[in-house]
Amino acid sequence: MSGKKILMITGDFTEDYETMVPFQALQAVGHTVHAVCPDKKAGDTVATAIHDFEGDQTYTEKPGHRFALNADFEGLDPANYDALVVPGGRAPEYLRLNKDVQNLVRHFFETNKPVAAICHGAQLLAAAGVLEGRKCSAYPACQPEVELAGGTFAGIEVDQAVTDANLVTAPAWPAHPAWLAQFFKLLDQ
Repeated sequence: MSGKKILMITGDFTEDYETMVPFQALQAVGHTVHAVCPDKKAGDTVATAIHDFEGDQTYTEKPGHRFALNADFEGLDPANYDALVVPGGRAPEYLRLNKDVQNLVRHFFETNKPVAAICHGAQLLAAAGVLEGRKCSAYPACQPEVELAGGTFAGIEVDQAVTDANLVTAPAWPAHPAWLAQFFKLLDQ
């Protein structure tokens, strides 16, 4: 697997595991990952939250780590990247309102580059208008957004992932082995 240059769009209260695990795993196999956030620069941090499944009607949320960004959002050119990662958590609910973020997401679909989104990351995809006719998994609470955006919601088990052309999606962090394995395959094509 030759090293690719991957963009990760994240923000405050991103899900801890869904940010740190792919960030580190992709680097471990030789890829370069630039983690960015609107209005922040390399060296700034974002707060993370740990979402857990403890038998309640929805996930619980606990404070996570500070995640250090390693690239600037301002002035980045998506043409310089081979792929995109969109972690979940609460960050996508406000990042999706940013027109520059929406344009970045659209670039990866318009150029058919690999995209991996997990959990609430589907909110960004829906806001960018890239789910029309696509099969997409996400945290189950995002099903209406996927469907309203013209996508087909993949109601798979929490530890599974689904690939539709250049898009790999999964419901939540328990799917990391399946989600990352499918993303690695796309990166290797």
